[in-house]
Order: sequence, then C-alpha cells, then structure tokens
Amino acid sequence: MSDKRVYSDNPRVLAVQTLAKIKNGAYSNLQLNQVIKQHHLGEADKRLLTTLVYGVIQHRMTFEYWLLPFIGDKKIDAWVRELLYTAIFQMKFLDKIPEHAIFNESIEVAKILGHVGTGKYVTAILHNIGRQGLQDTAKIEDSIQRLSIEKSLPIWLIEELVRQNGEQATRAMIETINDAPQQSVRVNTVLATDEEVEQALIAENFTFVKSHVADHAYVVSGGHVASSKAFHDGLLTIQDESAMLPVESMHLTEDVKTILDAAAAPGGKTTQIAQYIAEDAMITALDIHEHKIKLIKSHAERLHVSEKINTRVLDARKVPTEIDQKFDRILVDAPCSGFGLLRRKPEIRYDKTLKDVDNLAHLQFEILDSVSQNVADNGMIVYSTCTILRQENDDVVAKFLAKHADFELVPTQTSKNLKPNRQEKVLHVYPNDYQTDGFFVATFQKKTATTSA
Repeated sequence: MSDKRVYSDNPRVLAVQTLAKIKNGAYSNLQLNQVIKQHHLGEADKRLLTTLVYGVIQHRMTFEYWLLPFIGDKKIDAWVRELLYTAIFQMKFLDKIPEHAIFNESIEVAKILGHVGTGKYVTAILHNIGRQGLQDTAKIEDSIQRLSIEKSLPIWLIEELVRQNGEQATRAMIETINDAPQQSVRVNTVLATDEEVEQALIAENFTFVKSHVADHAYVVSGGHVASSKAFHDGLLTIQDESAMLPVESMHLTEDVKTILDAAAAPGGKTTQIAQYIAEDAMITALDIHEHKIKLIKSHAERLHVSEKINTRVLDARKVPTEIDQKFDRILVDAPCSGFGLLRRKPEIRYDKTLKDVDNLAHLQFEILDSVSQNVADNGMIVYSTCTILRQENDDVVAKFLAKHADFELVPTQTSKNLKPNRQEKVLHVYPNDYQTDGFFVATFQKKTATTSA
C-alpha cells in the first residue's frame, strides 16, 4: 500500500487502494461495499471502480505473465504493481477507453499515490507496453499451464476439475469463471409481493429480469442495490440465485415447526427460511463466532423476521451434547472452499490448496454427522456448499450415507425444477449452467424408527 494517506473520490485511485488492501487479506466484496459507502461516487464511477477491482483480481496471473518482460525481477511497491495491472486490464478488456487516456490517467494515479519518480517509472513501463505489446499466451506449450495463465486459475485446481469432470466440461465451466457477477436479489415476502418490489425498483431507476433459477428473485442492473431505499426498507435482500436453492429444497410446509440452521452466518438463508415457515415455527441459528451472530441479527432486523429466529454461539459439531431438541428440518450450509464463488470472490483462488479442500471435507462430514443425531423421525437435512469440488460434495454425501443407514438420499427439488432430467439425486449447479454462483445441494430424509428397524 502507498505510504501516502490519500483521500480521493477518483475511482482509479480507489481501485488501486482497494486492490492493495485485498492483497493484504481483505475480502473483495466486503472491501468494495465499504469503499462505495465511504465515498461520494456517481453510478458511472461505482461501475468503473467495481469493474477495475474485480477485473484485476480475476486476471492477476495473466497480468503477471504479461508484465514480467517489462519489470523482470525488479522489486516494486505492491500498489504500483496493482496500478499497472489496472492499466493493462483497461487496455485489454475495456474497449471504450482510448489507450492514451488509460496511460494519462494511470500516470496521474501514480503521482497522487506516489511521487514524481513513481510517475516517471509508470510512464516508462506503459510506453514500453504500448510499443512492444503483450506476449501471446499461445507460446505456452503445456495446455494445462496455458489454461492456468489464460484463466488465472492455479494449476492444481484445473487438474482436479479435469480429473473429476473431463477436459471439455472443465473448459466450458471455467470459460465463464471470470465473467462479471450478476447482481441478484430475493424478495422479502414477509413485507412485499414480487409486484411491489418491481415497482420499488422501477421507482429507483433499476432494470431487472425475473430469475429463471429461483423463486421470488430478480437479476438487477442499473445501480448499487445495497444503497437503494428498497434494500434499506427490507423489501429485498441481496443473494445469489443459486444460494436460494438450499432453502427451496427444505420443503418448508405448515407442518414444519422446528428448524436448525447449523452454520447460519451471515444470515441470508436463515432469513429466507423465516419467510416460508408457519407463524408458530422457530429457527435456531448457530455460528461459532459472536460477531457473525450479530450479522445474522442485523440481517433479520432489517427484514423484520427477528421474532422467528433464536441465535446462539455454538460449534455445530457440539449440537448433540448442547441441544437436546429434535428438529423437523436441519440446514447444513457448510463452511467450504468457495470455488463456486469465483466471480464474486475471485481472490480465493490464489490462497487455497488441495489440502485445505480435504480438511474442509473432514469438517463438513463432522458437522453432518453431529447434527444428524438431532433430526426428528421423517425429518430432513439439506446439505449445501458453494463449491464445485466433489471432495466437499459427493464424497461427503457418500461418507455420510455409509455411516447412517437411518437416512436416505432423496431427490433435491427446487421451485423452478432445475435440471429435471439429471440422473443423480443431488443437484450440481456449475457457474456456466445459469451464470450464477456454483452450488451443490443434497437432501437426506430420516427414516422412521419402524422403517429403519
């Protein structure tokens, strides 16, 4: 990060500052929302800031490959590297901005965040790029390594996806992985109908289309929905379309009275459950961290569903010893590697390993194994992850069923009847299926005591 303490509403300056913070461990979506709220930006500047930040993170390995011939092993400040990446991104992916304008703006940012010498260095690099062009990835002979650089994904992840899905399916899957994430919202049916939300969005000049993936959902453009009056008033909440599917799969009828959300933070699915349950039903929402419990409560208050949710700080693996209640429904939206979220949280691709995936799969099984002891007869567990790796999905399901003869896997069903002709009972949603986050949903039903005997 630049040593200079600079406050600016220039979206290019903010992009470089934000990227430097993300490189130091901040989450891209949280950091971006914070920056947008703290600065006075018009819609065009918000779009440019968001595009630059996501674009650089998504293509970081490609930009590193392109920049290498111009800087060699010279050590440069991290923020200067991020600035050069933003310039390259604009050159390669934003065709409406002339090259001379990109250069001039980037050099100006270098002067604002650095000093005259930094400006001269950035000027020299950019002019060299302008004269010589960027090296062609086609020169990379190894096909997996080339795909890794072109899509900016670690080699181990590509190899694993190819092993699990084949090369053709993997190429189709990751072809869309760096597309801009869509902004989708869920209608809070406790406070508004779909039609009322449509009118609220129109009143604030948003454009939208009804979701083809989830019920009471819209894909919205034309502004930052989290800043809207409709959001503030609790008429809607931001949630990816595929993230709505686990709750749709829970079969929340009027007879369902007790629900456990075993890993509930930040509360998107908890509040979704609250929309559909009976007036006398109650959700117990758990998380291991107190500050995340506060997020659930805040979310529930904004959406006016707090009275249906009891929150508790508890590790879900301790449910059998700490909670003696039986539940009609349990949702295990498990902690996972998050590789289905690469459009929305592109930075996670760079710091996770296959060992991390294996460790998470072990944790996921432990949670499922534990909470299964608190399922009522004929009750259900919905298990979901936002990853596309089978170690955390199908393998966990198989391991659970192997240990628990008192449960059976039943077909996962969603409101829009997604993938009706699939052969498997679980539901895999890949990023290229519907241009949503990647998600996995499995549904277990507990057999009655007489059935399992």
